[in-house]
Amino acid sequence: MSAKCLDQQGRWRNKVVAFRMSPEEDELLETAVRLSGLTKQEYIIRRLQEKEVVVTGNPRVYKALKKELEKVLSELKRLKKGEDVPEDLLEVIRLITITMAGMKAE
Repeated sequence: MSAKCLDQQGRWRNKVVAFRMSPEEDELLETAVRLSGLTKQEYIIRRLQEKEVVVTGNPRVYKALKKELEKVLSELKRLKKGEDVPEDLLEVIRLITITMAGMKAE
């Protein structure tokens, strides 16, 4: 049995919520979580409650940014001239841009 856990407001988190995603949706979620520096649980809860996700620069976030930028660069190099950029890749680029802009403002 897993250990009981209180959240920041002292509430027990003992309810489980599960849902299905496509592999593409999962990859996009994983990317957003990595770039946020939050746990997946905290990221999903904040997004569902329409709370702002504030990214604090730390080594883990910088490493995630570097890896995601490398993936974007290799994907862009793979595209043929004149080929449209896939929506998923544009979403990752948007997330990276928002993350870096927020960190720059600090």
